[in-house]
Amino acid sequence: MATHDNIHSRLVAWLKVILPLAALALLSMLFLVSRGIAPEDALPYSEVDVAELAREQRLTAPRYAGVTLDGAALSITAGVARPDTAGAGGATATALSARLETPDGVTTDIAASDGRLDTAAGLLTLTGDVHITASSGFAITTDEMTAATDRTLLVSPGAVAATAPMGRIDAGAMQLTTEGDGYVMVFNGGVKLVYEPRN
Repeated sequence: MATHDNIHSRLVAWLKVILPLAALALLSMLFLVSRGIAPEDALPYSEVDVAELAREQRLTAPRYAGVTLDGAALSITAGVARPDTAGAGGATATALSARLETPDGVTTDIAASDGRLDTAAGLLTLTGDVHITASSGFAITTDEMTAATDRTLLVSPGAVAATAPMGRIDAGAMQLTTEGDGYVMVFNGGVKLVYEPRN
């Protein structure tokens, strides 16, 4: 039994010396053999101009939601929004999309490259390749569209091109509004309809 304790004691005594020396040797090798760091190989964490971010006020991916007086749900999202520099309480935005869902279940989706929200007047003006898609089967493109935020009203003062269940419509202007208990889409200003009945 004494021999066994003696071997164990000697082994522990040797390990107390060998293990710290081995750890020191590994750490030394780690620092001596390691490669130098090349700054150009570093991961790019951000490609934004921090000074520009500090100067310019903006919101990334803002969302606006509300209900109009006639009960339609309106939601608006954008890629980036900036406060109006004129100080009128509005904002400009890019990569805009909006959805209008009426109480009877009809949805109208609108997408545009740019826009301006006038909170005082309650109007959203969309510009630059405006696309409107309604669940009723209408798909409309125009250069500019104005939407009210407090009631169901979409107005395109310029030329519109639309595809509808009955065919293709080209017009000088368009308006979507409420009438009675329903919703009416009116095309005017030199309307041309190419009737394409479905088989």
